[in-house]
Amino acid sequence: MFNSIKHSLRYNTSKFGYQVLAAFSAEAKSNLTRPECTRNAYPHTACGQPTPATHPHLLKHGEVLPGISLQELGRRRSKLVESVTLETRAKNVHRQQIVIIPASTTVYMSDKIPYVYRQNTDFLYFSGCREPDSVLVLVCRENQSSFTLFMRPRDEHSELWDGPRTSIETAIKMFGVDHALPVTEFEQFLASLIQEDKRSIVWYDHVDAIQPILHRKLCQLIKLTDNQMFASPKMLFHQIRLIKSTCEIELMRQSCQIASDAIAKTIQCSRPEMSEHQLFATVDYECRMRGAEHLAYPPVVAGGGNANVIHYISNNQIIQSGDLVLMDAGCEYHGYSSDITRTWPINGKFTPEQRVLYEIVLDVQKHLIESLKEMPSLDEAFHYMCSLLGKRLQEIGLIPKNIDDDKLVAAAYEYCPHHVSHYLGMDVHDTGKISRGIKIQPGMIITIEPGVYVSPKNPFAPSHYHGLGIRIEDDILVTENGAEILTKSCPKEVADIEDLASQNKKC
Repeated sequence: MFNSIKHSLRYNTSKFGYQVLAAFSAEAKSNLTRPECTRNAYPHTACGQPTPATHPHLLKHGEVLPGISLQELGRRRSKLVESVTLETRAKNVHRQQIVIIPASTTVYMSDKIPYVYRQNTDFLYFSGCREPDSVLVLVCRENQSSFTLFMRPRDEHSELWDGPRTSIETAIKMFGVDHALPVTEFEQFLASLIQEDKRSIVWYDHVDAIQPILHRKLCQLIKLTDNQMFASPKMLFHQIRLIKSTCEIELMRQSCQIASDAIAKTIQCSRPEMSEHQLFATVDYECRMRGAEHLAYPPVVAGGGNANVIHYISNNQIIQSGDLVLMDAGCEYHGYSSDITRTWPINGKFTPEQRVLYEIVLDVQKHLIESLKEMPSLDEAFHYMCSLLGKRLQEIGLIPKNIDDDKLVAAAYEYCPHHVSHYLGMDVHDTGKISRGIKIQPGMIITIEPGVYVSPKNPFAPSHYHGLGIRIEDDILVTENGAEILTKSCPKEVADIEDLASQNKKC
């Protein structure tokens, strides 16, 4: 493989570099004669993903993805160019910047049987392209920038088995990039750029490698630069993705509404002697029937004491009358995720212990949501939760009243050993590089999810509370005027929960 890199350095850039210098040289632009660089309107035939022509029920005219226009993608890329430029200027670095964003590759569960494909969200966010094994490359040099999309070429045999691919000729017009090339030319393209400027800074996430073959090639190519190391672009990506645009917020509203209605229907359908798996199937079905592509993550459907396992996903137990059900589920709608938790009595009636604990968690959650108008950090919200929860648990004897105040938060943490919030968006735990220590801002979408889990191992817990697990989670849009609860239509008041769960209607 390394021999091919050496060969690429001998490659005549005047012949190969019909895109390499296109953004920087009028002469190069005049030589763009290959079909990959034409801007003809893409045909009304099947591409590698839905288009307004082939799927008018999903996309409007001018949209690349459902709800996401070509202009929206352009704004995202402009922000990326601005971020890279500002980052390098702040460090007084004046070098060519190369940002490499790979698409996900297809993963197989067994020979020739793939898992359902999910695109790398950073790649999808900036490219709009859903095709596997693609690469988006941004090149910034002085005050000029250019985006090149590398894609798999058309292949009749592969398309017979796996479906159509978007042609290279179509990609420029469809995705609004400057240039498009077959992915087989990526290695030579990058080597030519490095040959032009060995001081180039290459931005690439080398920690979480998405395409193994591409990763190995890049690890060899970086050795040809003077830097011989990658700069991670993840923080730049996530800073841009953290604040949602108007169209993203609308997609999130839809995702949250679908999941809210699906969970409410699942509560209504639940009854004693059902299995956790049946409730899993019900919420999955209800989400898909309302327009979601699939669930956003493997759901927690925990009956009785299983709720004490925070990430319980076995979902294989029978739920007995008198048990609570803790369901943590959300859906993915056109690339945007919801994340909701509701807890309810399978027979439609809380026991006294269940009810008092549920009302405490609900009250704490309401206080936390109200406090968001002060724009705290997520970490501050967590510490506030521990303080509130500790005091309320003292009132019912789950924490001794004589415990020192400085130990109260630690005692509350024993009952709720997870954070109370995370960022939400294209990924369930969205923009993971962003600290939970920063102040929230309008346009962020977060969760608020306090819980109480009473383990028999907890020395403070009275035996009649043992095994209870309760969590209530909503998705929140932060606005200048406070919190907008995107999942408000999913019932959580005691009376509403009991009324819905007591209907026990077969679905």
